[in-house]
Amino acid sequence: MKKRYTLLIPSIFLFGISNLLACTSAIIGAGANPSGRPMLWKNRDTSHADNKVEYVAGKPGEFGYVALFNAEDASLEEAWMGMNEAGFAVMNTASYNIKDDDVAPELMDKEGYLMTVALKKCRTVDDFANLLDSLPRPMGVEANFGVIDAYGNGAYFETNNHSFNRINLCDAEDGVIVRTNYSHTGRPDEGFGFNREAVACRLLDPYRKKKEITPELLTETLSRSFWHDLIQRDLSEGPDRWVIDQDFIPRYTTTATVVIEGCIPLPADKYISPQDVARQYIMWTGIGYAPCSEIVAVRCSPEGVDSRLRGLLPDGHCELGDIAQKRKSEVFPIKKGNGEKYIDMSKLFNKEGTGYVQQLVPGNLETYRREKARRDSSE
Repeated sequence: MKKRYTLLIPSIFLFGISNLLACTSAIIGAGANPSGRPMLWKNRDTSHADNKVEYVAGKPGEFGYVALFNAEDASLEEAWMGMNEAGFAVMNTASYNIKDDDVAPELMDKEGYLMTVALKKCRTVDDFANLLDSLPRPMGVEANFGVIDAYGNGAYFETNNHSFNRINLCDAEDGVIVRTNYSHTGRPDEGFGFNREAVACRLLDPYRKKKEITPELLTETLSRSFWHDLIQRDLSEGPDRWVIDQDFIPRYTTTATVVIEGCIPLPADKYISPQDVARQYIMWTGIGYAPCSEIVAVRCSPEGVDSRLRGLLPDGHCELGDIAQKRKSEVFPIKKGNGEKYIDMSKLFNKEGTGYVQQLVPGNLETYRREKARRDSSE
């Protein structure tokens, strides 16, 4: 089993390291979603400003899958969140407090390659655990991997080069786990994203208690919220036009907000067919800076990815990504000095109702209504 991956992992050591990565994420159990379906949510932050979504057909002995990629990844080698035709889905957040060795930085940042292997090979959460056990060490990762399967199982795997700690969804209070950029089983008070995690928990809490967490709550509320946990107020509602971009869920480096909503959990003795995955699973995708993004429903099939999300433009860019980038340039209009740290909040929210969040959310909610009705009518 280990020999199968030996050629893959050393080959990726040749790639350079990424800049500091930061994401906000959650796993939501089937019982916490009114539709009765587990979900993965990731608000992606990365130095790779342009992203795309592509379907990858399965080769013999592998599953086909759909995933989020960096625009420049022409060979589709690094999946940053995705789902496969067996009903398995995976995502990650970078962690900065669980690495316990002196493996050189140039040998790290292999999370995208690992998730690509997982999408090709895994059917269940247990399969992912077995994959981690089988890979040669060091794995080149320091991350919280979140996974779900067609049986309603979910878990975070807080993973370093040599080991991992598994946090099962079934043990979570009210079926919700949130992770940002530190591992709860890692070294205390190290890492990043403490305030973003607190914001996500605060915004989810009333819905968690009522078991009313929906994908639209995640992309339209959490990924577009400017609640600041330390200040304890929503800075989008204040009088100030200029707001410092610090400790919000959406950040200057946000490149996508994505929710993978699975199927109603199957009995343990059943398999889900690729056709049922294509009908039942939806990867709700907002490409680009989340407050400026349009939500599109993606399905796991060759025709399941909207052409506006695919890397069909020069340099692998996608149409909706470039549109969101143009909007973002208006939200962060200062180009000199530390200009990228200052948000022009009037471009997102204003009394005229013409801010990008105000304009986009109603249309996105209609997309959710329409695509859910289409999915549910096929059951």
